[in-house]
Amino acid sequence: MLRRVLWLPVRDRQLKFLNQRFLATESHYETSLIRNMALVAHIDSGKTTLTESILHKSAYLSTPGSVDTGSTTTDFLPAERERGITIQSASIPVKWDKWTFNLIDTPGHADFGMEVESASRVVDGAVVLIDSVEGVEAQTKGVWRQLDRYGVPTRLMFLNKLDRPGASFSSSLGSLLTHRLHPNPMALALPVASFHIEDYVRAEPGIQGLVDLVKWEIWKWTEDGHSAIQSLPRTVEELETSGILPTNHPIIPHLVAARTTLLENLSMYSDELMEYLLALPSGPSSYLDVETTAIMPHLRKATLRNEILPVLCGSAMKSIGTELVMNYVGELLASPMDVRLDAESADGPLRLLAWKVSWDKRKGWMTFVRVYSGTLKRQSSVFNVTSGQKEKISKVLLLYAAEAQEVESLPYGSVGVILGLKFTRTGDTLVDSRRSSNSSQTSLRGVVPPPAVMSASVIPKSHSDLDPVQEALHALSRTDPSVRVDMQEGQLLVHGLGALHLEIVEGRLRDEWDVNFELGSRRVSYRESLGPGLSSNVNNWVTEVAGKPVTIKILMTVEPLADDEQGDPVWDGNLVLGPSGKPLLSPDAFRDQLDPMANISRGLSSSLSNSPHTSLPLSHIKIHVTDYNLPRDIPTSILAGASSSILRTRIREAGMGPVLEPFIKLKISLHEDTMGKVVKDLTENGGEVLDLASDTSSMDGDEVVAYSTDGLYVPPEELSPSSAASTSSKFSNDTPRLKRTIRAVAPLSRMLDYSTRLRALSGGHGLFDMLNAGFRQVSEARRLEILREIGRA
Repeated sequence: MLRRVLWLPVRDRQLKFLNQRFLATESHYETSLIRNMALVAHIDSGKTTLTESILHKSAYLSTPGSVDTGSTTTDFLPAERERGITIQSASIPVKWDKWTFNLIDTPGHADFGMEVESASRVVDGAVVLIDSVEGVEAQTKGVWRQLDRYGVPTRLMFLNKLDRPGASFSSSLGSLLTHRLHPNPMALALPVASFHIEDYVRAEPGIQGLVDLVKWEIWKWTEDGHSAIQSLPRTVEELETSGILPTNHPIIPHLVAARTTLLENLSMYSDELMEYLLALPSGPSSYLDVETTAIMPHLRKATLRNEILPVLCGSAMKSIGTELVMNYVGELLASPMDVRLDAESADGPLRLLAWKVSWDKRKGWMTFVRVYSGTLKRQSSVFNVTSGQKEKISKVLLLYAAEAQEVESLPYGSVGVILGLKFTRTGDTLVDSRRSSNSSQTSLRGVVPPPAVMSASVIPKSHSDLDPVQEALHALSRTDPSVRVDMQEGQLLVHGLGALHLEIVEGRLRDEWDVNFELGSRRVSYRESLGPGLSSNVNNWVTEVAGKPVTIKILMTVEPLADDEQGDPVWDGNLVLGPSGKPLLSPDAFRDQLDPMANISRGLSSSLSNSPHTSLPLSHIKIHVTDYNLPRDIPTSILAGASSSILRTRIREAGMGPVLEPFIKLKISLHEDTMGKVVKDLTENGGEVLDLASDTSSMDGDEVVAYSTDGLYVPPEELSPSSAASTSSKFSNDTPRLKRTIRAVAPLSRMLDYSTRLRALSGGHGLFDMLNAGFRQVSEARRLEILREIGRA
């Protein structure tokens, strides 16, 4: 007998707080309830759309904006709205229930990877989005590795775009295992494609509801985005006859199995939960009666220890699943209290990390900071441990994308913006100026910019434009450390992470700094390694100090990097070791800039940035500084000139070395009948085909063994009806065109126009992803081509 079901509507927050647009303007809140989180993903996975949905549901916005119309809150730059992509990370404090989220929306394009680097450094948790049609993509793995590199402890997966034709919850969950993102993804919710059985029969794409397996309730959304919740029955019999779902609905047989597997899997990481489950009476309904309060503490502990990966799903475009994402972000992701170091506390001495610097025509320099200890107050002074400079803070702000709200202070664990700092750069550590002499104050770990792979010449339109252009470039490189500027043979060069990156740099110079210039043709950034010749092992440098000759001695070994040795990204692929045999810090990373090794480091960095043979940056060189001798009463700054001169002499005597060229990994998806033309084009342009495989192959060079599904709940394909139809299309009368994947490596210089070439070769059906594959030594013929290109042949 069917029962009448009463759905309880979820009260819309914007009705309650209609006149309170800024919900998180108060900076005084409990640290354990702060969630510093980032949204990260491959491009076009829906990060900005999910951000808009979160802002709408939290009552920050009365109506969500759209990427298509350029009306989103966090994509406020003209270039972002024109192109429909995120270029810079944007931070917004959001109040949700009892929690305060410092939400950072990040770019998905690899050309703007620096923004993800800086955001990953200061967040304690991340929501990683996946397009449920595509599964794990190239940049998904790229941002995952960035989170690993900065030790982001807690993550939550959101399988987005389940309303699209071909979307599959099951395949997306499986791709997490195939690409080895985590061995234990745990589905906390199941999608309800439709509340009408006939939509499953017709394989209609869509998502209308979600089943929360932890809280054991079902959510239902209407076309206008409003939702209602209904608790699920606690017995199998009532579940089948309750009327909440139609009789014989495809999801009903899977609900009990999904919750049972979730609890049993979770109990493997909690003895207390296992004992609780073992004490339950036997029967198919026993696990349905377990309350949320008995599950959530164990789920949180397992998430904090990275033993499980919580997985949610929905459609950000339709605001389906947004509330669940935010609820579980609050329940499961780490707070600053969960990840603090011993020296960090709310009552401790002030300590900040500058994770981003930006320029505003009205506000001036804006420094984004996270408070790692103490409380930051306006009109206070701070000491920059990294640069050794003292600076004055004028204002403290909470930034809502392009809008700012002034506050009196920023407490421990929070993220905000300070105005008035003139010299601070991304990655600098700031402390209370009154404690700057304390020897215990050491630099926090900074942010390492990715190496530049492409450059272009910047040509001022007139001589009077030269200084403004140089000042604008210097300011831009401060806001974006992945932009590198140098002068080679009187020509001003700007280096970036790709063609799109340089296009944005060009636009920002014109729009934000109003300078007059022309950008020359783009070319990739090459490197030179150590030459084969023998040097004279010069270790001395003679100079004059106060009119007296002084001899500085620095003992170092210089040799090519061995095949089994890994270069340091901080040193642009070189390996630089100090007297202890450990990697030497970069010049700006030293707490004490008067430290002798800091000055030696500065000199080495200067020499490695410009080869005496080709003016190219040097890479793949191993340098081991074993000892130095500095006469008494001589300033340590003299060591910078000494180390630079000694290393440059050694490199010059070794002769011109091999030239290195940036390569990329390519994953190309196309129809089988055009594969031959694409492979021919790759080989003609210096590419190497690694594999011709199925469309799910990995981009990595090595064979990857997928994680096992043993003990995990992976729902059947029929729960995503349009995906089930697409996978069974082989039974159709029409023979589908087979899709193949080409995995290859190729020189970046030959792939700058590859999007246009692939479109012509594949009839518009080809798609490709590219990843940085590092620098590789080129052949002698190619070396001569490169030397002619840079005017050195």
